[in-house]
Amino acid sequence: MARYLFLFLFLGLGKATFGQLDLLDDEKEEEQINYTKATFKTNRIINGHSIETVAKKEMDLKISHRFGFINTGAYELFGLDQASMRIGADYGITDDFNVGIGRSNVAKTYDGFVKYKFLKQSTGKKMMPITAAWVSTMGVTTQRWTDPDREKLFSSRLHYTHQLLIARKFSEGFSAQFMPTVVHKNLVDSTDLSNDIVTLGIGLRQKLNPRTSVNLEYYYVLPGQIEEDKVNALS
Repeated sequence: MARYLFLFLFLGLGKATFGQLDLLDDEKEEEQINYTKATFKTNRIINGHSIETVAKKEMDLKISHRFGFINTGAYELFGLDQASMRIGADYGITDDFNVGIGRSNVAKTYDGFVKYKFLKQSTGKKMMPITAAWVSTMGVTTQRWTDPDREKLFSSRLHYTHQLLIARKFSEGFSAQFMPTVVHKNLVDSTDLSNDIVTLGIGLRQKLNPRTSVNLEYYYVLPGQIEEDKVNALS
């Protein structure tokens, strides 16, 4: 009789213990943080950075082209003859901290950047409505000086860009990013122009299917900072 009583108590306690463990597992599931993935497909929207980063110890090599105007006709192959190109590599120091270098044929420019993602959109235990990253870039032009009488200072070749990237994935198919940007040029063409250019950018992505999306990128330059014949960048 004592043995049956012991077995009954053992089974009862065991059932209670497993029930408590199930409750703890449920609590753990409720407490977990679900981070949003693939706000954008890659670490660029079109020309500019997205909030995406390269994973730790991985390298992403890109060859980017910007073509000319379609209305130049067949002689310019509808803009293909006017292409500018940049080749560059992004490397993940950590999953959220990247560095990169590149070279563009525009003014024969070499550039380097650092990028840090400091906020991640998430649900669950930690609610965060946005993902945010900071990018700082330094570039140096190496094109030959056109004015032989001008003092050839290396500092005159340098320019800097700083961007705050704020993005949100609103649904499985639609994402948006806001990009306040400051560009500083050590040398400008005229004293009437500012060395600092403030611009507000926006990037959009709409997925059409798992392999295809339509991306838009636009930068609005605040008035009075650049030449009047220049236009805002739309991609």
